[in-house]
Amino acid sequence: MRICIVGTGAMGGFLGAKLAVSGQELTFIDQGEQLKALQEKGLHLIMEDGTEHHVTDAHFTSQYDQAGPQDYVILAVKAHHICEVAEKLPLLFDRKTSVVTVQNGIPWWYFQKHGGEYEGTRLASLDPSGVITANIDADRIIGCIAYPGAATIEPGVIKHVEGIRFSIGELDGSESERCLKLQKALIEAGFKSYILDNVRSEIWLKAWGTLSFNPISALTHATLQDICRFPETKNLAAQMMQEAQIVAGKLGIEFRHTIEKRIAGAEGVGAHKTSMLQDVEAGRSLETDALIGSVLELAHMTQTQIPAIEAVNACTKLLNKIYSEKKAKVDLIPLD
Repeated sequence: MRICIVGTGAMGGFLGAKLAVSGQELTFIDQGEQLKALQEKGLHLIMEDGTEHHVTDAHFTSQYDQAGPQDYVILAVKAHHICEVAEKLPLLFDRKTSVVTVQNGIPWWYFQKHGGEYEGTRLASLDPSGVITANIDADRIIGCIAYPGAATIEPGVIKHVEGIRFSIGELDGSESERCLKLQKALIEAGFKSYILDNVRSEIWLKAWGTLSFNPISALTHATLQDICRFPETKNLAAQMMQEAQIVAGKLGIEFRHTIEKRIAGAEGVGAHKTSMLQDVEAGRSLETDALIGSVLELAHMTQTQIPAIEAVNACTKLLNKIYSEKKAKVDLIPLD
């Protein structure tokens, strides 16, 4: 199959490398230092057990119009960068192209094919101008929940930390031929993959952790293990999860795990830095709206009070503002 990875960060690189090694036809779209490293040296993946994969025979480019139509486009950029690439994505589409979304947090398409009173509602926190919705038709979308941990340790080099599960699902809960084909490709690449009849429920289960652990780690520079073993931050994470559970419940979502089990699972990952902490340390902008802002918007829609989430969101947004301003000042310094 023709598969295009848009955004070769930790998760896109991990997915794409394993799919390429399994024999699929891969195109990677990126830019800057990452693209330069990929074009010069290929994509290097180091697995948790020390196994290494080196992909050199894929197509690495920044030009969407050079990639050609794809069977699957795996959209692996951070949620707050989707608006920047949305208008280019149709260059990768033919009539049957599917778009697989692997972002953390609540997705922009949450209420598309949802049914009920909020059917078709656009989440302004995720797609403020409507450019994403205008360029990616709901019929193309396959939801995907990425559970592995991975990190980019240098341009073109991805280190797998733990986990190999990618659950997928149609927005309307059906079991489609395209999901079966994608599941087969993922399994052949060495992943665990399940087709869900309620992809939104699984999205909330993953978001439960990311909306709490990610911002707390970004603010404290603590690993998952540190957060879960320190009573105050463990309790804060639990309070944020409880608030999110109330919001989700008003949208018809039931959680198949308890808060205690979700926290224990995070602690079991060990001394792993969340993606938001990795972004802080790399000086990148933070995906605050996808992980927290979207939940605030849903809380407002459902008239739910979420004080802990609001407080952590305020601190995280200020952190993002400070880091963005520092980066802007550095970028203005003349190179000579």
